[in-house]
Amino acid sequence: MLRILTWLIPAMVALPVLAEESAAPAAGDAARNAPDTVGTVVSLGVGLLAVVAVIYGCAWLIRRMNGMTGMNNNAIKVVSVMAIGARERIALIEVGGQQILLGITPSAIRTLQVFDEPVVDAANPPSSEFARRLQGMIGKSWSAPDRKD
Repeated sequence: MLRILTWLIPAMVALPVLAEESAAPAAGDAARNAPDTVGTVVSLGVGLLAVVAVIYGCAWLIRRMNGMTGMNNNAIKVVSVMAIGARERIALIEVGGQQILLGITPSAIRTLQVFDEPVVDAANPPSSEFARRLQGMIGKSWSAPDRKD
């Protein structure tokens, strides 16, 4: 038993010294393999700019494509819309010389009444004093575009 202790005690004392000697070259390798922080930040910045550019490109493309959805926009005119509830509306639209009263809910659109002769003149909508002043300040006409028949 004494022989084992004579070998074990010096081995236990020498073990931390051996561990330090083997860790010293590993620390030098870690310094050489450390990530380049400037390169990482530049790489992240370029990636972020690329993602933002793709988002703006998609938004521009969607805006350009919205104009192509309907080539004949003069066939249907929304004459008037009135909110009845939080998500319910009544809309008066003009199609082919007829005006149609629609009930619009989040789950359905129903025809309430079809008028053979126009109830409201879509070419001359009633305007209030506020609407006229706002038109004058903006310099735009709020009426629907004239039909080119």
